[in-house]
Amino acid sequence: MGTEGDSFPLMEVNTGDPEASEPWDYVLVADRRGQRATGQAHRQLQFLEKLKRKGFRYKMMEDGEKVFFGIRAESRIFDLYRTLLMESEGPGARTQPAGPAPIPASTRIRIVNFVLNNTTAAGDTLDDLVKSGVFETRFVLHKGQDDLRKEWAQWRRVLRPQPIDDIRDYFGEKVALYFAWLGWYTYMLVPAAAVGLLVFLSGFALFNASQISKEICEAHDILLCPRGDHSRRYQQLSDTCTFAKLTHLFDNEGTVVFAIFMALWATVFLEIWKRQRARVVLHWDLYGWDEDQEEMALQLINHRDYQLRPHQHSYLRSSVILILSVLMICLMIGMAHLLVVYRVLAAALFNSTLLFQEEQVTTAVVVTGALFHYVVILIMTKVNKCVALKLCDFEKPRTFSERESKFTTKFFTLQFFAHFSSLIYIAFILGRINGHPGKSVRLAGLWKLEECHLSGCMMDLFLQMAIIMGLKQTLSNCAEYLGPWLAYKCRLMRFKLGRASGDPELRDMQHNYLLNPVNTFSLFDEFMEMMIQYGFTTIFVAAFPLAPLLALISNLVEIRLDAIKMVRLQRRLVPRKAKDIGTWLQVLETIGVLAVIANGMVIAFTSEFIPRVVYKYHYGPCRLGAQPAVDCLTGYVNHSLSVFYTKDFQDPVQAEGSENITECRYRDYRDAQDYSLSEQFWVLLAIRLLFLILFEHVALCIKLIAAWFVPDVPQSVKNKVLEEKYRALRDKMCSSSKSTDV
Repeated sequence: MGTEGDSFPLMEVNTGDPEASEPWDYVLVADRRGQRATGQAHRQLQFLEKLKRKGFRYKMMEDGEKVFFGIRAESRIFDLYRTLLMESEGPGARTQPAGPAPIPASTRIRIVNFVLNNTTAAGDTLDDLVKSGVFETRFVLHKGQDDLRKEWAQWRRVLRPQPIDDIRDYFGEKVALYFAWLGWYTYMLVPAAAVGLLVFLSGFALFNASQISKEICEAHDILLCPRGDHSRRYQQLSDTCTFAKLTHLFDNEGTVVFAIFMALWATVFLEIWKRQRARVVLHWDLYGWDEDQEEMALQLINHRDYQLRPHQHSYLRSSVILILSVLMICLMIGMAHLLVVYRVLAAALFNSTLLFQEEQVTTAVVVTGALFHYVVILIMTKVNKCVALKLCDFEKPRTFSERESKFTTKFFTLQFFAHFSSLIYIAFILGRINGHPGKSVRLAGLWKLEECHLSGCMMDLFLQMAIIMGLKQTLSNCAEYLGPWLAYKCRLMRFKLGRASGDPELRDMQHNYLLNPVNTFSLFDEFMEMMIQYGFTTIFVAAFPLAPLLALISNLVEIRLDAIKMVRLQRRLVPRKAKDIGTWLQVLETIGVLAVIANGMVIAFTSEFIPRVVYKYHYGPCRLGAQPAVDCLTGYVNHSLSVFYTKDFQDPVQAEGSENITECRYRDYRDAQDYSLSEQFWVLLAIRLLFLILFEHVALCIKLIAAWFVPDVPQSVKNKVLEEKYRALRDKMCSSSKSTDV
């Protein structure tokens, strides 16, 4: 044994430089000015000498401003890990090779990274030394990525299959599984996008054939009541003709079918992905691999005195975390209320400053409200990440993988409310707590609450979804690519003007140093971005059937964008081993269930589907039987509008032309005498609730049947694993028989 904490056997350390054919495993960078500080130089030397005693070589190279330390592990170090590498890798790894197997580059880097991060010199870990400025940064060199550059990280390869095995060999299993999942998700979006586009286009086919649109366009004699403080005049119902036709594009009979289809699609997508993952993991010989077992083995090999940290649970900590999480969720909901305040104040401002005509105020408020919500999302994302990290640190997880899992759950929960709180408000609250003309609910007693669009709340929800999803896909992708690209180009220009080296080794280190840094969240952020997009694609898809199409286009760009970023613009990610996508699978399943509930509520309470069906079979001309000469929805518009008498306005002076008008109409089901909720309202409410229960039960039953019908693991994979277990037992039996005979 060497010094305390070392677990490597005593060996002669070769301090010479590695051969030219052997690349450096790791690079540490320090500022040259820091070398003049005796304390920092001493701490650097202590750490490097500790690595040297553990069997590492290092070489110091300098340029004008930086000092680079190339680190490479001796090959015999990995003999200590041989047992780890050969066990729990899966059926194909149970047979011992005739000689020492070569260490894959990704595995080598992973082990070296673990040893470096767990090496302590004078009480300082590598993280401590980086934080205190002894070392500026550390990274892994890009080596052997030429094939990935040509076959994967190019825009012209956007429609080509991904080389998943090559990605695994270079970046490790976790990154490869991310791209395998993203590729499968993109492939499965094709049928969803096709059906969504078909539903949308079917609305175009009936653009002028809808009976409701015809009645609205011909309703020149029906006047709508003034909608708010920004609109003080009566408006003809026929003025909303264009919006009524547009609303029919996504609020038609195909909406229900599409919502059920998307519930089935989400289930089939996940079930087939599980089968795909099982094939990939078996192919990589990781079917029986266990992350906790490997982490314990690495700790024991690196520190022989390592003590196992058992699983612990503190009800006090859990209670505190739960309370803090609920408070943060309440803050997210408060952000939705902030959006309400903004939209009310914006409506008053736009009207008072005469920036828009009265009929344009509502559309302007919706559009700017969506932009305001997008800015809030960007701000709260940073806040949510900090809060989730603090909560994880307070919870004291046992291992890094456990910490990552807990952080994923907390961060996604907060992000979900940040992204979808405004959509929940628009879908289920907007326009439903406003009161009625003559007795409106006002914010702080001054400003009237915002109402739905003249053509209905589905138009508001459609616009909000389209703007937020469009901005998130376009602006996020542009920022995700242009930000690292511009930063790299700027650093490269400054570097070329200064200290380019003629030494190929030093030049390679300098090139990697100039690339954009990576961190623990680099891959996590990519996953989170896709989870939020998946939420937009499935939740509220009944109001925005084009969501899968936008997601498909975005993902085709996202795959190559991430590839170019990882291979060309960023430092190399430290490979990590994995056999699944971890907690993200539970996140996807949760989103699938939430999508069923949300879409059922949108169809029941936001869409006009239920009122149309009820009118058609209970109030309309076809209630006693079909009449070929009459459309069953004839008279629906007049039936869905309540009557208000202008004499009951509390402030009739503000309503222009009220002296010549005795009544106006508004969207609601209220009695014309006392403006209380009418019998039709309660009938509709009961049927809406009944539909919601039936829809959710049917959709969830379809999901369960689909999950049962499609096994998670293919029979071929199960048989392969079974054959390998049988072969291993037979080999042991034969070996035992030979020993007995001897």
